[in-house]
Amino acid sequence: MDRRYVYLDNNGTTRMADEVRDFIHSYDELYGNASSMHTLGRQSAAGIEWARTKVAELIDADSADIYFTSGATESNNAVLNIFRDLADEGGERRRIIISSVEHPASIESAKYLRKKGYQVDLCPVDSIGRLRLDELERMMGPDVSLVSVMTGNNESGTIQPVREASAIAHRHGAFFHTDATQAIGKIPVSVKEIDADYLSLSGHKFYGPKGIGVLYARHGAPLSPFIHGGHQEKGMRAGTYNNQAIFGLGKAAEIAKETLVEEHERLWEMREALRRGIEERVPGVVINGSNDESLCLPGTLNVSFPSAEGESILLYLDLEGIEVSTGSACATGSLEPSYVLMAAGLDVELAHGSIRFSFGRYNTMDDVSYVLEKLPPIIEKVRSMSTRKV
Repeated sequence: MDRRYVYLDNNGTTRMADEVRDFIHSYDELYGNASSMHTLGRQSAAGIEWARTKVAELIDADSADIYFTSGATESNNAVLNIFRDLADEGGERRRIIISSVEHPASIESAKYLRKKGYQVDLCPVDSIGRLRLDELERMMGPDVSLVSVMTGNNESGTIQPVREASAIAHRHGAFFHTDATQAIGKIPVSVKEIDADYLSLSGHKFYGPKGIGVLYARHGAPLSPFIHGGHQEKGMRAGTYNNQAIFGLGKAAEIAKETLVEEHERLWEMREALRRGIEERVPGVVINGSNDESLCLPGTLNVSFPSAEGESILLYLDLEGIEVSTGSACATGSLEPSYVLMAAGLDVELAHGSIRFSFGRYNTMDDVSYVLEKLPPIIEKVRSMSTRKV
């Protein structure tokens, strides 16, 4: 098979869908300031409210509870800052709990808050990276204001028991937030079923534009401005609306809702074909996370190759036109092993030798075949250079 291009880093970001790009360009002339009262302003505002409705439909929410942001990183920060503000205002509940495998947008925010004297605790996970509900229950108390647990993990693909975690938080009088960024468009996500007070998502993870996302905040849940200034987003996020990005997000949400079942089936089929092929062709591999379809996002496969460095594998695959990740794209440049895999009990060597393959809408079974042709000799080559043998 000749060299080809295979993009398997869809958890890092997705290619914007052709339908989304065309939809955005069809409204290039709708550039009015949506806060203006003239015709172009009102038309722009109508397009923004259409997009708000489409996002709300995707996550089973009330459109009045949808706030546009620059992405899930901003949304996650905004939620944690709401509860920092409540603590500053003298609230009795001053402790936040997040899972130990959250995205860096939450983990690094938690580190910053701790540095400033706030209490943020990490709830441990089990061997597949799934939240330990018994530990969450043990950690709860009358001082906990917020519990934040992601819906699906960006590295391992593990689906978290967010409904159960939400119930525990609410039973103890705390609010509940979930970062659903990786789950949107892959599995059903309903703020009503989760009973979430807050939810974050990013458009670029499901074939929409970059730089646009959402914070869902249930009516009556605490809020404080994310960005101070004008009256946009009910005074919660100031700044002139990015019309085209918001329109694109709405279109991506509309498509994601329509194609959810088909998308799930395709992604899981490719994931499993690659998993089986690797296990058949490469000795000694370790699959990280779960192989249970009910516990794993359908397009994510995280594999550790003992006696092989993940960075070397990635670079050799890249030379063959195959693009993968050694972990979260937001952690690129760090020589530390994945904290997500380490939290699940993986040893340092296996964590360093892990590769994440993440499928998307534009992958095919031919891509799987190409990877299975190129990967085994690469692993053999990298292992031959290692001082440790399988």
